[in-house]
Amino acid sequence: MNQCAMAVLEEYPDIVFSYGYGDEYSFVLKKTSKFYQRRSSKISSVIVSFFTSVYVTKWKEFFPLKELRYPPSFLSQIVCCASLEILQAYLAWRQRDCHVQNQYNTCFWELVKKGGKTEMEAQEILKYAKEQDRNELLHQQFGINYNDTLALFRQGTCIFKTEVEDIVKYNEDGTPVKRLRRKAGIFRSENIAGRRFWNAHASLLKELGNFSEDCFKTNPDYIRSFLFESKLMPSTWIVIRIDGCHFHRFADVHEFNKPNDKQALDLMNLCAVAVLEEFHDIVFCYGVSDEYSFVLKKDSQLYQRRASKIVSAIVSFFSSMYVMKWKDVFWKKELKYPPSFDGRAVCYPSNEILQDYLAWRQVDCHINNQYNTCFWSLVKSGKSKSEAQNYLKGTQACEKNELLLKEFGINYNTLPLMFRQGSSIFRVKRENPTLLENDASSVEKIETKIVTEHCNIIEQSFWEAHPSILN
Repeated sequence: MNQCAMAVLEEYPDIVFSYGYGDEYSFVLKKTSKFYQRRSSKISSVIVSFFTSVYVTKWKEFFPLKELRYPPSFLSQIVCCASLEILQAYLAWRQRDCHVQNQYNTCFWELVKKGGKTEMEAQEILKYAKEQDRNELLHQQFGINYNDTLALFRQGTCIFKTEVEDIVKYNEDGTPVKRLRRKAGIFRSENIAGRRFWNAHASLLKELGNFSEDCFKTNPDYIRSFLFESKLMPSTWIVIRIDGCHFHRFADVHEFNKPNDKQALDLMNLCAVAVLEEFHDIVFCYGVSDEYSFVLKKDSQLYQRRASKIVSAIVSFFSSMYVMKWKDVFWKKELKYPPSFDGRAVCYPSNEILQDYLAWRQVDCHINNQYNTCFWSLVKSGKSKSEAQNYLKGTQACEKNELLLKEFGINYNTLPLMFRQGSSIFRVKRENPTLLENDASSVEKIETKIVTEHCNIIEQSFWEAHPSILN
């Protein structure tokens, strides 16, 4: 977790401080940040996506003998701290929670592992135990002084950047040339919200400011009031649309074929199928290039329709799958750095408007693919990218088709459907005859199967052929 958080700080310069314990991490962006124009959905989704990708990528470094059996995913939400005092109270609250949870869990597992108690018995013993009671239980029954346990568990971990001397080169005589640079490091303290710890670090004072007083008490309800929690409109279709972040660079680094890489699209489709299997409220997915739209049913109550939770859960799970399944598709290519995706949630009140949205995405698929097919054909024929752009400027669809046919012998309408129409993923119900035991007769069993099709979803005939999607 700490290594993932350090990677996040290195990746996003606007993040100036982080604190984590257990499976939780908080990332603090500087007050003047214009990261993603301060759009909450973009910020939370891209950070949780990158964090998840790094987590899966680094798994083998920390668990060389353990297989990652299931794709991890994380939830995220935004807390807007209007002042430094509120940030101080927030950090004090999280560190207090770290201590309380760790103390409880230490007692609980000692009672189970060494005390011979069942988990239910251990819960009952600790049900009304206060902090001092738990300390005495650990000391008297198990000889453990809680204050001697690892600070990592009791205090959590802070990560922020400080100026350190780094060797940038060596002179001819072998002497090192050093320069100051900002580098993320790990720090711990019994009170990360206290003036003594905070004001001792110049980088924190410069980026965030100084604490004028110590924070002795926390009011979780007060801090929760600053949570940015948007609930999506009830009785509407929810569409979660995710997009690859800087995927032009990602495609270049990993040498994806232009204009379409079938393996890359197959990988996106595999991830989307996994998302559909994981989240039963999703009824339809449509994807093209590095983009996927996931449609949740109208009456979905997933995460109580809280936008940040739904978006982050889906983006995070998709990112996990992308890294985990990379070798299944690109078995000869190394994943050179963790990919990331951003996401957003949009509500559509009627079937017709939802179908219009999906039709728009498929039309966009066709327009982009036709243009890109022409563009890369011109580039591969010897034109520069700017020459290809100027050549295609203002051309209509029929002119592009004519160019492909006459200049390159390509009939656009015969290109793979996945490139021209994108990918649609949904469940279909099929009857499967099953023989009854000790009986020659059979019964019809309804089975649900997930299918991936490359078809025209603009025409009403598709929806009429699959009425269960919208019903």
